[in-house]
Amino acid sequence: MGLWDKLLGEFVDVIQWTDDSNDTLVYRFERHGNEIKFGAKLTVREGQVAVFVNEGQLADTFQPGMYELKTNNLPILSTLQAWRHGFESPFKAEIYFFSTRRFTDLKWGTQNPVMLRDPEFGPIRLRAFGSYTIRVKDAPTFLREIVGTDGRFTAEEITSQLRNMIVARFANILGQAKIPALDLAGNYDQLGQFLQQRIAPEFEAVGLELPNLLVENISLPQEVEAALDRRSSMGIVGNLDQYTQFQAAEALRDAAANPGGGSEALNMGLGLAMAQRLSDTLARPAQPVPQPAAAPPPLPGAGPYFVALNGQQAGPFPMDELQRQAQGGQLTRATLVWTQGMAKWIPAGEVAELASLFAHLPPPLPGA
Repeated sequence: MGLWDKLLGEFVDVIQWTDDSNDTLVYRFERHGNEIKFGAKLTVREGQVAVFVNEGQLADTFQPGMYELKTNNLPILSTLQAWRHGFESPFKAEIYFFSTRRFTDLKWGTQNPVMLRDPEFGPIRLRAFGSYTIRVKDAPTFLREIVGTDGRFTAEEITSQLRNMIVARFANILGQAKIPALDLAGNYDQLGQFLQQRIAPEFEAVGLELPNLLVENISLPQEVEAALDRRSSMGIVGNLDQYTQFQAAEALRDAAANPGGGSEALNMGLGLAMAQRLSDTLARPAQPVPQPAAAPPPLPGAGPYFVALNGQQAGPFPMDELQRQAQGGQLTRATLVWTQGMAKWIPAGEVAELASLFAHLPPPLPGA
């Protein structure tokens, strides 16, 4: 800067900031060598706060209004008194303007899905996003903790850090809430309010306020949403047989309305009709296959019997073995048998317990 520009700067004694951007949180008023004239006019507009910093230390905070900087407790001297120092005043000062309006429509969202255990679907992955609003609440704290010596600090410089903070707390809250995935849409407001209350102290620790936080959407992965859509479609269709009949009738009507090019619609109708008939066939209960009449099983608890085979005593045989012998012809109605409790040997055909063994056999020929 030349000598003439330097001299012109001595007559500029109005300190103010009009913000032409939409995202500037903090602006440092630029003066040559950070020299502030004695008696300069400081204008702080509504929605602003000015912080006076002298030689690296915070000296005072100014709320909206107009101030004349010539109080003795502020290190302000006219640079005209410093000409003997080569236009360099030994007293340096800086003024930072803070925008205290609300910065709205700031976005947050999960970069990676949140793993949860759902009571209906089991382990699932959820994504969520929403918006939030911030405002500078404590300018000196925000200057010390975040801004530092940045001459122009924008909202973009801090939104990534705030977004990560919100997502981390949201994942923790969502996991502890144990709300079924299908019921989350009815709890967006409660989740947003709870998250706002949970995270507000962390914002205040750096001088910011969180007036509002919204949960706009919580979604399932695309493949899970597709499966859920198919499940919902089946519920809307309802009776599948009636729906198939309706589709077939619609295809036949289209074919009748378009004789020249209705072959495709006719084929579709015939195909749906065949599908309906196949569905009816599959739905009809299967008819039992007739089975040959079988002899009744032997009476339970019947004791074993001795059998006279070829003039020799054999056995004793259980009922299942006697049944096999009867089927093989070794045991006939005339074969003598004996079991515990009988006084003598009796033909098998005269024993009531063994009568069922010969039910499938023809009776003996007369006179045999």
